[in-house]
Amino acid sequence: MSADLDVLLGGRLFCDLVFSGSSLPRPGAEVFADGFVLSPGGTANRAVAAARLGGRTGLFAVLGRDVFGDEVARLLAREPHLDLTWLQRSDTVRTAVTVAVTDEHDRSFITYEEDGTEVPRTWPGELPTAATCHVGLAADLPGWVATLRAAGTTVFGGVGWDPSHEWSPTVLDRLAQVDVFVPNEVEATSYTRTDDALAAAKLLAERVGTVVVTRGPLGSLAIDATGTLVTEPAPAVPVVDPTGAGDVFVAGLMTATRLSWDLRNRLRFAGLVASLSVRGLGGAASAPGPADVLRFLEDSGPREGYDDIHDWALDATRDQEEQ
Repeated sequence: MSADLDVLLGGRLFCDLVFSGSSLPRPGAEVFADGFVLSPGGTANRAVAAARLGGRTGLFAVLGRDVFGDEVARLLAREPHLDLTWLQRSDTVRTAVTVAVTDEHDRSFITYEEDGTEVPRTWPGELPTAATCHVGLAADLPGWVATLRAAGTTVFGGVGWDPSHEWSPTVLDRLAQVDVFVPNEVEATSYTRTDDALAAAKLLAERVGTVVVTRGPLGSLAIDATGTLVTEPAPAVPVVDPTGAGDVFVAGLMTATRLSWDLRNRLRFAGLVASLSVRGLGGAASAPGPADVLRFLEDSGPREGYDDIHDWALDATRDQEEQ
């Protein structure tokens, strides 16, 4: 369909305060980090990543009118392909904040958020057209998602960490309302009560057209509507901070989907851009663009099987340089 937007993201925004090279201190102690960055987080990770990959990207979310919200809004406004027409500012809630402490092995989070920062239930004004859309499945989907899907939008759904540890199976009932489901391995196995990613993917594939399970440095696996199973390793890179890598993966997957690539190429591209993002601090701050993809493939990355991705990166880099 003819789309005003290539990618539309609806969800919660966070201000991420990311500390690297350290771990959480024991009670009463103090530790020092090697690095720090303030970065837009949550849905902003996906939005910035999609925009940097050249997609016309819209963001539908809420920020508080506070110092954290002001800084997140300022950083988002710097992204050339990111449309903030539908970014709402609220006088009654504070911007959600996450402190991430990370090293090359793992990460820990402390988050504060208030009611009122979730994605709005109703769309203000005329709903744009979009080739792809991403929403969370933790709560009932807003009505505008069904409207988009009926008009031809490919709808991606995601879930997050469940602090209650209940992993309610009612969440999976919402899979009928989306076309592609992208959980990580912990989320997939927890919701399906299985022991491994493949078993989880097979159960999830009974409920949704395409399921993609991300596995961090192990890569990803997917099953599509034809029952085809594809597994794809992640390119090996030095890890500085894995925060937001899953969001960058989703943005890459949505980008590759609108390019009409086959399932394996979609996984390869998503895994590649996610891997490139972990080389720096912050998911949005380190999200790569076409030039980063091209440089990696030509200097040190894998080339076999990456011809389509290389050609895309070359053309997209030239287009951005000419703008």
